[in-house]
Amino acid sequence: MTTSAQLIEVIERRSAHNYHPLPVVICEAHGPWVTDVEGRRYLDFLSGYSSLNFGHGNPKIVEAAQDQLKNLTLTSRAFYHDQFAAFCAGLGDLTGKDMILPMNTGAEAVETAIKVARKWGYEVKGVEPEQANIIVMEDNFHGRTTTIISFSTDPDAHDGFGPYTPGFKIVKYGSVEAVREAVDANTVAVLLEPIQGEAGVLVPPDGYLTQVRELCSAEGILMIADEIQSGLGRTGKTFACDHEGVVPDMYVLGKALGGGVVPVSAIAANEDVLGVIKPGQHGSTFGGNPLACAVGNAVIELLNTGKYQARATRLGEVLQARLRELIGEGVVTVRGRGLWAGVDIDPSLATGREVSKALMERGVLAKDTHGSTIRLAPPIVISEEDLLWAVDQLADAIASFR
Repeated sequence: MTTSAQLIEVIERRSAHNYHPLPVVICEAHGPWVTDVEGRRYLDFLSGYSSLNFGHGNPKIVEAAQDQLKNLTLTSRAFYHDQFAAFCAGLGDLTGKDMILPMNTGAEAVETAIKVARKWGYEVKGVEPEQANIIVMEDNFHGRTTTIISFSTDPDAHDGFGPYTPGFKIVKYGSVEAVREAVDANTVAVLLEPIQGEAGVLVPPDGYLTQVRELCSAEGILMIADEIQSGLGRTGKTFACDHEGVVPDMYVLGKALGGGVVPVSAIAANEDVLGVIKPGQHGSTFGGNPLACAVGNAVIELLNTGKYQARATRLGEVLQARLRELIGEGVVTVRGRGLWAGVDIDPSLATGREVSKALMERGVLAKDTHGSTIRLAPPIVISEEDLLWAVDQLADAIASFR
């Protein structure tokens, strides 16, 4: 049998070091549990950065993929296919929007949103050519393409990749006044995460999203919500914006939309916004392919039941309450909503990676970010018993450093 250590040695030698994984090699997964090549089981407390909201190998999603694999996987958008109508109509109904533009990855969807916002600005708002700007947030994470990292404040994502794409104004996250001061006649959109995931699950102040929505409406600019990580049931609502009853002009979706099976992303907006895109102006060979649409349709059906949102709400209350009990016991701060949390470890005790490795040794997989923070995002299908067991392992891992 090839061991984890042997596989990791090959991977480290033959693949680019653009990630720094924990030393575990997974070969099988079901629901919230994964198994490594030595047969050891772990509880997945990261869910592929929310790509696996419905668990590994969700039966409904896998069945949809298997059925579609037998029939048709790709046509390109040069032709129609039989899964596309249901996908566009279903996702449109879920978001309350007229139109859908499908892509593959989250970064592609963000790039699409940027292009649409700029074109809308020129053709609808009347911004002078080449002058459009988009207001973005400090500590954002929207992907790692050249344009997106141009407005990142994370040195790892940003530094060393210039020259950078112009046209963005970076303001403080959570401050509507900072947004207001940045608006000018050439502003076409405000792009934000309703909850900042990569930054450590940063939840903005109550009323922030409402105030940004009101400001965008008053100024005639688009509100774009990147719900790639925060959406599709993770926080206890279909979208994180729903917690304030806010409807953005454009949703940016990905990750869980593909059910952890295939990459599926999309933007959703009304015709007065998305209608500015004409044939040949934007596209993707694989975007909206039959397999992706079949999987996306299964995900939409799961969300339409409402049970995953309700489950994330109930279990989220359990998770957040149990995590708060650790404050003062090696934990400095806990943030989050639903089944999503950022846990700040006392930096004098250990780094986030050190605690993540200790947690892995206890059978739970999570990931650190920005030094001392650990992100927790278990699949929504997790049981309450497993949820509490995992937090107990976190408490024990932290205690091992004291």
